[in-house]
Amino acid sequence: MNIKLSLLAIVEILSGLSIGIVIMIITYKILKWIGRKRYDIHQNNVAYSIFMASVLFSVGYMVSGVIQPLLSLFRIMAASESSTTDLLGSFIGYGAFYIASSYTAGVVVSLVGITIYTGLTPIDEFAELKNDNLGVALIVGSIIIVLTLLTRDGVNLLMESQIPYPTHFTQ
Repeated sequence: MNIKLSLLAIVEILSGLSIGIVIMIITYKILKWIGRKRYDIHQNNVAYSIFMASVLFSVGYMVSGVIQPLLSLFRIMAASESSTTDLLGSFIGYGAFYIASSYTAGVVVSLVGITIYTGLTPIDEFAELKNDNLGVALIVGSIIIVLTLLTRDGVNLLMESQIPYPTHFTQ
């Protein structure tokens, strides 16, 4: 049995679950807070729920894209002769950096989608969301999701460019 590979698998499963849950909870709470405080949107608003679901999907999908670069990094690091403690610390440190970076990218893409749509139309989108306008929610949500689909590979490539490959791989 390969102890380092087993450690990698356990770290990947546990970090994926825990980080995924934490990211979704934080994003959901922030969106609920913004809806309540800034736009006075309360319970049972289907349009705002669709909008929130779009942002949650976008952020989750963007963060899920760093799994492959992280796996590549973890495999390279696991091949080294570091101690298990050092390896675990490095896994957590790099994992946190990659996940935070992709989370930020997901939030930025969502904000860009909202900004583009609000800049192109003469209506107040958040007033329409408050009034439970499903059409506006679907359009804004679709823009956010499509922008995420189009930018995820670039974010993944950027994350992969940060992997400290051994010199014999890069020459």
